[in-house]
Amino acid sequence: MKIGVLGAGQLGRMMAISGYPLNHQFGFSGNSSDEPSALLGHMFALEDNADNIKYLVDFADVITYESENTNVEVVREISKNVPVYPGEKSLFTTQHRGREKALFNQLNIPCAPYQMVSSEQDLIDAVNTIGLPAILKTATEGYDGKGQFLMRNISEITEAWKSMNGVESILEGFVNFKRELSVIAVRGIDNNHKYYPLVENTHHDGILRFTIAPAQNIDPTVQKTAEHYMQTLLDEMDHIGVLTIELFETENGLVANEMAPRVHNSGHWSIDGANTSQFENHVRAITGMPLGDTTPTHSYCAMINIISKIGPTNTVLNMPNAHLHLYDKEERANRKLGHINITANSQAELDESIKKLKDFLP
Repeated sequence: MKIGVLGAGQLGRMMAISGYPLNHQFGFSGNSSDEPSALLGHMFALEDNADNIKYLVDFADVITYESENTNVEVVREISKNVPVYPGEKSLFTTQHRGREKALFNQLNIPCAPYQMVSSEQDLIDAVNTIGLPAILKTATEGYDGKGQFLMRNISEITEAWKSMNGVESILEGFVNFKRELSVIAVRGIDNNHKYYPLVENTHHDGILRFTIAPAQNIDPTVQKTAEHYMQTLLDEMDHIGVLTIELFETENGLVANEMAPRVHNSGHWSIDGANTSQFENHVRAITGMPLGDTTPTHSYCAMINIISKIGPTNTVLNMPNAHLHLYDKEERANRKLGHINITANSQAELDESIKKLKDFLP
């Protein structure tokens, strides 16, 4: 099939790399020939240009997207002529933190208490209701820690609201957690579901830097709980393709943080560490192919993000169990330039490998 991708970044690039062996073709919408996906398929006009996007629509048998910040109106128009997966409901819900939290509550999925905020007075009222510490976030378009303000004291209310630049925001109660986890699943057109194991994520300055897969010391009932939450969401949104939930592990169980209706940074380990990667399974799902096995190929895997500078890649290439993935992007502060996957047969081997790659970690 011909697959159109709204976007041309590294996620589309890795989709194409996984999809070409399955005999699919790819087209991307992007604004320059320098984007990571540019050399892996046809490049079409920017996604927000309604007149020009028809060339991507004319090319494609099915269309998907890289980001929950994709224009819902564009997706609605496209879907009149070509199937778009995941569908409009998934996109509409996940691109707004308030709608996302409301769905969690509707489906009895635990999440932090929250209140929508549109003014400084709203924020004062929300703080009085939720208490501090709490996190103020933009309702839409925040990622990698952008558009967030951790409030610890009422004296920070004015500063926090000014940092939102007047846009609709959400105040979320602070969750005391033991560690950050995420789970990735995929749902096919035939309603078949597949789940990857929970993974443990470590962030630095709001950016994911390190993932351990599978997360160690996870009780099977916790994995089952995560899968139950995921299945409930997949079915409620009639979601086709990969869906990711970021979670907090707390003393009282799992608490949902947010969702992403797409392949996700915390699933990059699956390229080298699972029988079928998240990217291949997303392609399989949206094209109606049977879903692939999600079982890890090793008991111990890890993913290290390469941020800002590419660094000493020969160190990676000299390691038999390390796998380098670069995105063809120029170096820039806080930019994701690539990642390293590590596979190991023991905790000791994983620890030793991570130690060798310490220059890539903050």
